[in-house]
Amino acid sequence: MRMREELAELIGTFTLVFIGAGAGALAAENGGGIVAVALAHGIALTVIVYAWGSISGAHVNPAVTFGVALAGRMDWGKAVRYWVAQLIGAAIAGYLLLFLIGKTGSLGMTLPASSVSPIQAVVIEAVLTFFLVVAVFGSAVSSRNGNAAGAAIGLVLAMDILMGGSLTGASMNPARTFGPALALLQFQDIWIYVVGPFIGGGLAALVYERLFLRS
Repeated sequence: MRMREELAELIGTFTLVFIGAGAGALAAENGGGIVAVALAHGIALTVIVYAWGSISGAHVNPAVTFGVALAGRMDWGKAVRYWVAQLIGAAIAGYLLLFLIGKTGSLGMTLPASSVSPIQAVVIEAVLTFFLVVAVFGSAVSSRNGNAAGAAIGLVLAMDILMGGSLTGASMNPARTFGPALALLQFQDIWIYVVGPFIGGGLAALVYERLFLRS
């Protein structure tokens, strides 16, 4: 089937945004708090990696795709197709959440806390994304950890949200931020969630590829 990889990215990103943003939107109502949000994202990503990893690599994140392409493990034309698929999947998830739960919890939007400056938010997102992309390269790209790769990557996402969720929302993923922002037409801080993850993802990819994968 043509475009099967792009379709896998669309479905995978839809899953992550629908489950992750949905859990974030409902956290206050169901009392789950940040732990529930972290678990929802981590479990969703784990399932996505096992379901779609063998087809597309299960990037489901433009920052991951950027890192993989920057490291020379994907051509840029394919990366652009992945980005389009990821953003479409995120948009569908955002609008479906709006239809199902209205504007409850601002659809789980990722926004900096009032005590966090834009520069601090960029740094936080960059650092958290660095950890995530290191896990991707250390497990999936390098083909290490075998069947545990999905669990390793999902746990890092949960770990990052437990630390940074109250500071920036711990998006680490421009698509995760884009879906709810598009549905609510609120883009005031979206640049933070593009710049930070791309810096962190790109740096992680170059460091791991050049220092730990190349002989």
